[in-house]
Amino acid sequence: MAAVDVDSLTVAYGSVTAVDDLSFTAEAGEVTCVLGPNGAGKTSTIEALEGLRRPTSGRLSVVGLDPRADHRALTERAGVMLQDGGIHPAVRVGEALRHAAALYRDPLAPRALIDRLGLGGLERRTYRQLSGGEQRRLALALALVGRPQVAFLDEPTTGVDPAGRQVIRQVVADLRNDGVAVLLTTHDLNEAERVADRVVIIVGGRLVVAGTVDELTRSGGADEHVRFGAPAGLDCASLAAHLDGVPVHESAPGEYVVTAPPTPRTVAAVTGWLAEHDLPLADLRAGRQRLEDVYLRVTAEPAEPGAPRRPTTRTTAPAESDTTPPGTAEDAGTAAPPETAADAGTAEDAGTAEDAGTAEDSDAVADADTVADADLAEVAADWDRVPGAAFEAFWRQRNADDPDEDGADWAGWADGAAERSRRSGGDHR
Repeated sequence: MAAVDVDSLTVAYGSVTAVDDLSFTAEAGEVTCVLGPNGAGKTSTIEALEGLRRPTSGRLSVVGLDPRADHRALTERAGVMLQDGGIHPAVRVGEALRHAAALYRDPLAPRALIDRLGLGGLERRTYRQLSGGEQRRLALALALVGRPQVAFLDEPTTGVDPAGRQVIRQVVADLRNDGVAVLLTTHDLNEAERVADRVVIIVGGRLVVAGTVDELTRSGGADEHVRFGAPAGLDCASLAAHLDGVPVHESAPGEYVVTAPPTPRTVAAVTGWLAEHDLPLADLRAGRQRLEDVYLRVTAEPAEPGAPRRPTTRTTAPAESDTTPPGTAEDAGTAAPPETAADAGTAEDAGTAEDAGTAEDSDAVADADTVADADLAEVAADWDRVPGAAFEAFWRQRNADDPDEDGADWAGWADGAAERSRRSGGDHR
């Protein structure tokens, strides 16, 4: 049985479908990268697997557990690294890890994690005093402290310097070698190609392609091309003439494609021409694309009937579960921002916190077009996730003919919301 099994998952926010009948699996001892454009449904999918979002339909299994029905049991077996938030800004590094370790029966030693993630000497610094890369490494340490069987890592290397990336890559490799199923999202395709065993690409909430990195990079017509990197602005006409008229073009600055089979003769001719002109060769891929080439091709292909599409407005009435505001518990009110979840100054453990779903969801309703179709209660509950101009336009439209009982205008409403946010410790707008 797969460590992670996604079967016909659909996640909708009101009339907006963010994930549409999505299916894939992730195995133990492998790194599975989930890729896709902004708004493709990646974070919604991961948060549904973490038990932090209620699926509209479909079946999910994580190490044999239902993420929502068995959520408490799952938190003991899963490590979660959120894309952003989930850690109180005033908590110190050492305190955060000691607090998280206390939540598990057999945790890793905080001191060992500090050394492993390159956080030595930072134990008494608060989260807000850390650099962006240090914050990401602390979030990863918190995800690992409980010895997880499956690790959900959302953009783990964002804002991390090259040395920090090397540390995170090694940690991910160690998790794979220890038999952990790693489900990782990233926009860094070079990073994905370095660490992934399998890749899942989502567009418009639907699966467009899945397979091992080797399968994807050796598939398609581009196998008949030679691709290489060299200084930008090469004389492609001169190189083409050297190759007996074979077309050569610069696909991106410093990236070149030779439209010819990757025979040893063609490769030798390309490298020989570069040597004659005293030009460096950055890389050469004969008969093999990069993952970036595959990604750009499959995400740019026009949708056909039955093919993946962008999120759409549903024509049927939403199910009862669709009206639950994203990131809220079944029996709770509006979601509190992650920064206010730990009033005592202790860290919010992303891997175990029941309310960690309040972290910002990059795949949630996020522009004026989708906001206009959304339910008022949903948008009001998560108004801090919506760009200010879009939310203001939405609010004005909904209240133009039906002002609230106090007759407050937009400015008055926004000032009141900001005051409520300050009282709760948030920083909205």
